[in-house]
Amino acid sequence: MCGRFSISLAPDDMSELFAAVAANDMPDVPNYNVCPTDAVHTVTTQRGQRWLAPMRWGFIPHWYKSPTDGPLLINARAETIADKPAFRMACRERRAVIVASGFYEWTREGETRLPWYITRGDGAPLAFAAVWQDWHTPGAPETRQRTAAIVTTAANAPMSAIHHRMPVILEPDDIALWLGEQGKGAATLMRAAPDDALTWHRVSKAVNSNRASGPDLTNPSED
Repeated sequence: MCGRFSISLAPDDMSELFAAVAANDMPDVPNYNVCPTDAVHTVTTQRGQRWLAPMRWGFIPHWYKSPTDGPLLINARAETIADKPAFRMACRERRAVIVASGFYEWTREGETRLPWYITRGDGAPLAFAAVWQDWHTPGAPETRQRTAAIVTTAANAPMSAIHHRMPVILEPDDIALWLGEQGKGAATLMRAAPDDALTWHRVSKAVNSNRASGPDLTNPSED
């Protein structure tokens, strides 16, 4: 799964990198501890234009009467996304990219959770495959919010030493296909990253708290 990540890239740089028009209400950066229900930076293509805009991390199906009316859907499994009622239409019609600098995963040593920070080996930003859904309280369209989930898949061999799942990470040449700009075939992109794509290191257990903040969270540590 992917349950926490960091973002340090400025919105202007994201806009340039993805050739997207940026909204005015982008989430603050840097954020070294992006948590579920936080606003995240997303890229979509609508009406022939790429847009960089915030979405709530935590997909809310249209039948939820409130954001807490069911499980918090921060991830969507690639293997079942096309069949699950919550994600079935989104994976066909509403795909997005969530931008990150790195993400966290945990291993266990007895009862202790040991955090790891994972980035691209080439230092480039991460482009997570995602799906999105507009939602509002029934009868109250003014509560409308745009929500998203990260698509995950079985981990590649090196990553499986840390966790059996990983986010689907798109290569730059794959983004147009994922966003629906090049016709059909996006399902072929829902696969693990190449074995040599990522690198990781242990970080402080401070990040075990969703209240933790600051750049030190991503620094190598064995505490």
